Amino acid sequence: MRYRILLLLVLTGISTNIFAQAPAKQGNWNELLAGPAKPADFKAWHQQMLNWRQKVKDPLQYKADYYNLPGLKWVQSSYIQTQMMVEDRYFYDPVTGKYTVDRYLNDLKKRYGGLDAVLIWPTYPNIGIDNRNQFDMVADMPGGIAGVRKMVADFKRRGVRVFFPIMIWDNGTRDPGTTIAQSLTKEMAEVGADGLNGDTMYGIPIEFLSAKNNTIDYPLALEPEINMKQLGMLQWNTISWAYYDDYTRIPGVSLYKWIEPLHQPIVNDRWAQNKTDDLQYAFFNGIGYCAWENIWGIWNGVPKRYAETIRRIHMIYHQFPAIFHSSAWEPHTPVLQTDVFASKFPETGKTVWTFVNRGNKPLSGQQIQLPYQSGTTYYDLWNGTKLSPERKGNFITLSFPMEAYGYGAVLAVNYGTAIKSLDAFLLSIKQMASVPLNSLPAKWEYLSQHLVTIAPTKSYKTTPAGMVLIPAAKNFKFDVKGVMIEGDDIPKGVDVQYPWEKTAGREHHKLMDIKSFYIDKYPVTNAGFKKFMDVTHYQPTDTHNFLKYWKNGTYPTGWANKPVTYVAIEDARAYAKWAGKRLPHEWEWQYAAQGMDGRLYPSGNKSDSTIIPPADHNRAMRPPTDVTAYPEQSVFGVKDQVGNVWQWTDEYTDDHTRAAIIRGGSYYYAQTSGWYFPQAHQLNEHGKYLLMSPGRDRAATLGFRCAADK
Repeated sequence: MRYRILLLLVLTGISTNIFAQAPAKQGNWNELLAGPAKPADFKAWHQQMLNWRQKVKDPLQYKADYYNLPGLKWVQSSYIQTQMMVEDRYFYDPVTGKYTVDRYLNDLKKRYGGLDAVLIWPTYPNIGIDNRNQFDMVADMPGGIAGVRKMVADFKRRGVRVFFPIMIWDNGTRDPGTTIAQSLTKEMAEVGADGLNGDTMYGIPIEFLSAKNNTIDYPLALEPEINMKQLGMLQWNTISWAYYDDYTRIPGVSLYKWIEPLHQPIVNDRWAQNKTDDLQYAFFNGIGYCAWENIWGIWNGVPKRYAETIRRIHMIYHQFPAIFHSSAWEPHTPVLQTDVFASKFPETGKTVWTFVNRGNKPLSGQQIQLPYQSGTTYYDLWNGTKLSPERKGNFITLSFPMEAYGYGAVLAVNYGTAIKSLDAFLLSIKQMASVPLNSLPAKWEYLSQHLVTIAPTKSYKTTPAGMVLIPAAKNFKFDVKGVMIEGDDIPKGVDVQYPWEKTAGREHHKLMDIKSFYIDKYPVTNAGFKKFMDVTHYQPTDTHNFLKYWKNGTYPTGWANKPVTYVAIEDARAYAKWAGKRLPHEWEWQYAAQGMDGRLYPSGNKSDSTIIPPADHNRAMRPPTDVTAYPEQSVFGVKDQVGNVWQWTDEYTDDHTRAAIIRGGSYYYAQTSGWYFPQAHQLNEHGKYLLMSPGRDRAATLGFRCAADK
């Protein structure tokens, strides 16, 4: 425990003398303060906590000015949040080319009661496939900045505040010419966003606070991902993610909420499938929760039991939105039963207590003893009933049930205090409580993925021009793994699910027979694609970024033999259909590169940088090289498969995500961070590229080659 306290001191700059007076502890990410070991210790513990808080704030000359800004008051009633991938199919329909915000929000409202805020995520894990920076990734969303602004307005019309991320590590892509803070706050003003989430940031510097445009200057809510290096930053970081990875039977107290009761921590454990600890710690502390389901295109859906828990907690929070930021918040207020823990939130004329049962047995009977107050009425907010206090002398006791690992909430209303819509609220909660949480399924279920069909071509009796015949294979050992940076916390659902697999997973192994087929010797070049354009006059419905390097209907001088890029998978399919070909299945692409001996590279088992295009580490990336410029080739004579441009192969879909498997890696390596789109030059690796819209999917390093059937 001591080393964790010392780590906390380093991160905050608070003196060891001050922290020695607090029962502090910390998980690996965010801070919790330990509660009293037993109810009898409460009074001394609480006084110690009060004294410690003052000693923390005094040296900081702490002020809560930003919490009281009219433009940021909404944060204090923003409890339920999600991080949403822009590739989520409930959010955008590539067929109609329209954002479907209502569909997205209606689904969440139906399943767990809806949102107060959404973090729209347009960057990682695709960022770094070329040199588009984090601002380009927003501008490349459908409709550009104007379309994004309208989409943000659609969320706000539904009462949902909108965050975008700060990728503070994005210093290896295109140089925007200004600081990240300047570029991002300008873009946020243009799209009308409400806040910024600081990805990987230990507190967000104050220069990110203000968004400006020609007519307004308004504050952005700053939400760091990780614990703040300096507690002084708490003065303008009015909301934060809370990674509580050190769960104990006795709930910890939110450090930030204790220091500043107006602060809004959001409990977040993205990979958790059992949400009990997260939700109980959130409700005990009266703080928010991030119901994050689409995690980098991997679906970790909220099971029904926890979805219903979120709905009921959310309803209680919004029935009494201000009370949970009470300056007189009293965590670990004494209760009567073992394994039950409560927090007290007083406000003028009324008080709310939140309860959590940390035990595995249902509890009923007396739960809390309180001083008798004449004219006070008590309600069970979790079950929607009026309570009948049992009085003995100057005290009353309140009795109500709680499920195993369940929840409770009590409201005390002083005589003469009006509570808006209380009867309607109690009726709604009572109807919900008729279905016990523990009667609902808590089992996590993965989403099944489906391979998008690639229609066969006509059978060719002789090898088409520019193609190579690949002989049939018996028991080809198809071994491949996805190179995604994250996802191992939830092994089912990562990467893709091949037709012969029961679930998606990172690693794939299959002995398979492959029929003889043809594959292009080289990737399709600009000259080859121009022939298609000249004959068909092809124009995609979504023209954004289409053949971005081309001018006046043709490619730049000297680019004829370079692979065509800035083509979406839809564009590649259109070309292939015109040519009487198709895109290759991934295993066909790999077999054509690898042969039967399982080699790691087309030329053998060792990488040879002299026979593939040189790597480009610059922010202003160079174009691809000519497809004939370097000699590496497979045993079948297929060339330029690795290290020049990525190549489209198969597409996989589930209910929420579309993704393409791209092969061969590219020449471009964004520097300064390990979070950029990873390379996959080895033949037993592939990239998974999330798909949103053709205009956004097109990239400077992404081309294709075709296959045909024999």
